[in-house]
Amino acid sequence: MTFDDFKLEYDLLDGIDAMGYTKATPIQEQAIPRILNNEDLIACAQTGTGKTAAFVLPILNKIITSETKHINTLVLVPTRELAQQIDQQIEAMAYYIDVCSIAVYGGSDGITWEQQKRALKKGADIVIATPGRLIALLNMGAIDFGQLQHLVLDEADRMLDMGFVEDIERIVSELPQERQTLLFSATMPPKIRSLAGKILNNPVQISIAISKPAAGIVQQAYLAHDSQKDALLKGILNSGTFKSIIIFCSTKDKVKVVHHMLQKAKIDAKPFHSDLKQEEREEIMQQFKNQKITALVGTDVLSRGIDVTGIDLVLNYDVPPDPEDYIHRIGRTARAETTGTAITFINEKDMYRFAAIEKMIERELPKLALPESLGEGPIYNPLAKKPSFKPGGNRKKFPPRNK
Repeated sequence: MTFDDFKLEYDLLDGIDAMGYTKATPIQEQAIPRILNNEDLIACAQTGTGKTAAFVLPILNKIITSETKHINTLVLVPTRELAQQIDQQIEAMAYYIDVCSIAVYGGSDGITWEQQKRALKKGADIVIATPGRLIALLNMGAIDFGQLQHLVLDEADRMLDMGFVEDIERIVSELPQERQTLLFSATMPPKIRSLAGKILNNPVQISIAISKPAAGIVQQAYLAHDSQKDALLKGILNSGTFKSIIIFCSTKDKVKVVHHMLQKAKIDAKPFHSDLKQEEREEIMQQFKNQKITALVGTDVLSRGIDVTGIDLVLNYDVPPDPEDYIHRIGRTARAETTGTAITFINEKDMYRFAAIEKMIERELPKLALPESLGEGPIYNPLAKKPSFKPGGNRKKFPPRNK
């Protein structure tokens, strides 16, 4: 199905053509007609399926065919990176039409804060916001949603995981009841369905390839003790096989440690974590997009909300805590029908987590042999149980002190 089949406005189609879009993805085929028909929607689709264009295109089409100018659409997102990404995509799609958008997020300086307030008062057509910053603006009376037509919750599961449910409910209470609401989520747990029941009106439901990695991803794993991981990582990065790499760690402290190790090894890599200033994060991401940096080392903040083409390796230094996080991490590669590689390091403590991932994706992934110089790794036991941490149960016992 092509975008011409949706009967969108010609100027909008020109922007789509300029971006190189030709054939609609499955989520776009199913969602765009429903949104154009003003139906509420719950869409469950994995990362990299084209869901942003699935809601942006029909909303842009409806904006340019209306005569009023006001804040028409609010898009709520979990992270500043996703807000920036959607804002950039709207700017590209709306290149030939008179529609403006603004990304509103925390962690910025006073100048950016003032720019956001001025733009909102003037009435940007589309506002893409993180819940926390939007609450602050609402409390200041700096934004008027009185004529809002569309509410979009993107990556709703992630927002609820981050504890934004009360903020979302507060924001929704400030919006007109007569509106179109669209909810996009990679997963559909009961808490998402509960939220949908509160804020959507008789929604249409769409599910696309739930929780399955893209077919173009070659998934592999190494069984490695923690003491072997650094040497293994350096060997992979120094092989020259991969040109654009994201390395995921479990915490920002681990990100700093791994980045320092790579620096000492003179490997071209940059850290990406919440302790960096917003300007630093934006600069690093721009350098990575322009392929001036080979590798990024980051936490799960990188697994959602960035859209960089050409990433050919995603490497999980640590097994992610949840199988869904694995899907989002490796979804950074093999985007837009390209191919890529995903490698995971599994230590003896993370075997139960990796077994849960294999169960979810319904396949056993190959475990590659370590280089001989590293020695033997742990033996994979998919039946390994999650370690228990009962109070006092795993503490080292010392003899009583001499009095």
